[in-house]
Amino acid sequence: MNTELSNFAREKLKEQLALLPESNQMIFKRMYSHEDLNKNIDDVVDDMDDSQLDWAMKQVYASILKMKGKKEGTK
Repeated sequence: MNTELSNFAREKLKEQLALLPESNQMIFKRMYSHEDLNKNIDDVVDDMDDSQLDWAMKQVYASILKMKGKKEGTK
C-alpha cells in the first residue's frame, strides 16, 4: 500500500473509531494492540501494519452500521 493510501486509511479509521463507544474501542485494542491495552486508540491505529488496515476498516464500518441499526430500532 502506498503511503498516501495508508495515511488516508489511518485517518478514516481514527474518525470512525471516535464514533464508537469505549467498549468497541477496547475490542479494537485487543485485536490490534493486545500487548498494550492502555495505548491511545489513535496510537494503536498509527502502529498498525498496513496489511491490517483494510480488514480493520471493514470491521469498524460494520460496527458503526450495527450501532446505527440499534439506535433506529432495527437489527
